[in-house]
Amino acid sequence: MTQWGSFLVVTLIILVVVLVLARQSQALIEEYETDDQSEEGQSVDGHSTDDQSGVRLQLERPQTNGSTPDTPSVEPTTDTELGETHIADDEFIPPAKRQPEPEQELVLTPLMMQANVAVTQGIVAVLVIAAAWYFEIPAAAFGIVTEPLSTGWPAIVGGLAFGLVLWVGNEGATRVADVIGASYDERVRELLAPESKSGWLLLFGVVLPLIAISEELLFRAALIGVPAAGFDISPWLLAVGSSAAFALGHGAQGPVGIVVTGLLGFVLAAGYIVTGSLLLVVIAHYVINALEFFTHEYR
Repeated sequence: MTQWGSFLVVTLIILVVVLVLARQSQALIEEYETDDQSEEGQSVDGHSTDDQSGVRLQLERPQTNGSTPDTPSVEPTTDTELGETHIADDEFIPPAKRQPEPEQELVLTPLMMQANVAVTQGIVAVLVIAAAWYFEIPAAAFGIVTEPLSTGWPAIVGGLAFGLVLWVGNEGATRVADVIGASYDERVRELLAPESKSGWLLLFGVVLPLIAISEELLFRAALIGVPAAGFDISPWLLAVGSSAAFALGHGAQGPVGIVVTGLLGFVLAAGYIVTGSLLLVVIAHYVINALEFFTHEYR
């Protein structure tokens, strides 16, 4: 027996978790960028690298091969002209006066970012599919039917064309934002951009497809198709709420990115409602992301 209400409750829980994780990721990226910028022009201990006014302690390392040094230990001497203090090998430095060890810094690599996105999106997709199976939601409610427009070549070609049109519109919106002085935060895309050919293959062949499948399953199929089929709710009304949630999930792209993503999500929802095809919007979503990375980050 189909349990529409139970599936909707689970879907809303998944949505809340996704939005919370997206907010935490945004905070982590902002903290990482702030720490990275604050350390420019500074040494490990926090002092400017071009500041030579302080007294520098030069410690000669003792020999580690077990042999005894040929030269005897001498008392610390100070060169007043150079402002340097030399300490003998056997001179003991109290713990309170020792230089603290530098803290380990967080380094976000493209591989780390891609792994995080792939795992997160993969889990979301598995949870939605598992919930649909457990609560016996028909595939047709997701937009998966045997009609050619939904799963055949028309859906594939239509998705490619639809994605290309949306990518052009997305590029135009961001350029308009640049002209009027609004900032479009590109940190997430830059952090995901690989540094090797194998990294690009991983991005285009695994990460971006997972993003497209997972987000369309959740924001279009589970939040629009299933409630519309199970509760006879207007899909256009559901599209508004789904697109708002889709925009909030991309908060790391800044205010302009949220607005543009929300509009993009609504247009994808419109394509899903009109065609009834999940495959079409998955392909369109992938095309948008792939072209964005290819035109802005690929080298």
